[in-house]
Amino acid sequence: MKEVILIKFGELSLKGLNRSSFESVLVKNVRQAVKPLGEFEIKKSQSTMTVAPKDCSNMDSYAEAISRVFGIAALSRACVCPKDIDIICPTAAEYLQEQLEEVSTFKVETKRADKAFPLKSPEVSAQVGEYILDHFPHLTVDVHNPDVIVHVEIRDSSAYIHGRPLQGAGGLPVGTGGRAAIMISGGIDSPVAAWMMAKRGIELTAVHFASPPYTSERAERKVIDLLGKVADWAGVIKLFVVPFTEMQEAIRDKCPEELFTVIMRRYMIRIAQRIAESQGALALISGESLGQVASQTLSALCRTDSVAEMPVLRPLIGMDKEEIIRISRKIDTFELSILPFEDCCTVFTPKHPRTRPTAELIEEGEAPLKADGLDERLMDEAARNAVRHWIAPNRG
Repeated sequence: MKEVILIKFGELSLKGLNRSSFESVLVKNVRQAVKPLGEFEIKKSQSTMTVAPKDCSNMDSYAEAISRVFGIAALSRACVCPKDIDIICPTAAEYLQEQLEEVSTFKVETKRADKAFPLKSPEVSAQVGEYILDHFPHLTVDVHNPDVIVHVEIRDSSAYIHGRPLQGAGGLPVGTGGRAAIMISGGIDSPVAAWMMAKRGIELTAVHFASPPYTSERAERKVIDLLGKVADWAGVIKLFVVPFTEMQEAIRDKCPEELFTVIMRRYMIRIAQRIAESQGALALISGESLGQVASQTLSALCRTDSVAEMPVLRPLIGMDKEEIIRISRKIDTFELSILPFEDCCTVFTPKHPRTRPTAELIEEGEAPLKADGLDERLMDEAARNAVRHWIAPNRG
């Protein structure tokens, strides 16, 4: 019995003349996701794709890998058979036997994409349902709330039979939305922000600021592990670890304490932007949520963004912490994020940060750093000395 993964497109179905380019990227991403699992064949027809492994003993692993590819609305393990009702009926009963034996009600739903097939959808459903009732006498039909739905799809070359579809990752294929740089810390928020932008088709570059000896190697390892979880969905991520100690110490020594956090974030934006531009990224991504902490007031965010020369995307801006945590659990980053290894954002934290800094106040606070081009020299050194890592998905 031949088995495949049947994939249904999501938003791609709504695309116009450029739909084929989106589909090509999706096929490439699916291919990369299942490549470690063995030999396979991919076919695309209408708004459906099939992945046919040479060895069907590992179908659950194929389904798991494909379920994390953005751009897919739903997927199913499906049996393939000829478009002959005398074959479809016994195949459906045999393929879904285990499920049908464990329930008491069912119904059959048929989609007939091949309009040349001699039977209409209701007729196919009726004949398959009658066959199942004959071979599973304990079952009854319930068209409103069945325990199992037997799906029959009549397509151009074959018929496909499957049970309940699995939910796909949704969104758009990574690589169709351009590239952006995620400023990632070791907290809960920024990995979720990265995942959310990858879901909109964005390829990710990552920038992390490290301040040894104030931050440890374990904190850096934590960020690499977090990005590994995101890479399971987003594909390979290039990480730049920026040495930030000298800049932070200069801010501590020369700037007002109450402005330390907002000034630090402004220089993070400036440095991250330099790295982003070198990688062809068109925007920065931040995990900030409005009002979550003192440095994330609307006033502080405006002052931070004023130094940016590219868009700063904040996908979490209107979310509360519970919503963010819920996603972090879904993508398996939460437990890593709460490990007690501090990042540079917690270094030299002011006791009483100013929550509504004015532009004039910040310019005055940054002035000592700009004397004799000190800040430009420190930023150049930080960007130039960033250590690069390639973060690959943990598949296979």
